[in-house]
Amino acid sequence: MASEGRLAALERMLGNRPDDPRLRFGLALEYLNAGRTEDGVRELRVYLEQTDDEGNGWGRLGAALLELGREREAREAYESGISSALRHGHPTMADEFRGLREDIGS
Repeated sequence: MASEGRLAALERMLGNRPDDPRLRFGLALEYLNAGRTEDGVRELRVYLEQTDDEGNGWGRLGAALLELGREREAREAYESGISSALRHGHPTMADEFRGLREDIGS
């Protein structure tokens, strides 16, 4: 299925089940893959409000925000990702986010 077809299908499914965080995350990834970064950021933020993400969502949000030049927000996303990854027992992911956060600078 082409990207636009996947987007339309996910948007339709999410319209029927707006509280489904898996659909929300899938839609966010499709937006990011389609170059619709602002839409992807919006959907990732909603997803992260809906669920206790293990870190992956925070990392994707940080990367998308960096792509948009929003460094302060990206740093904050990586910081949240570090906390989330550690809480869920993913120290390697937390280390990766620390490195990404440090690469942004202050």
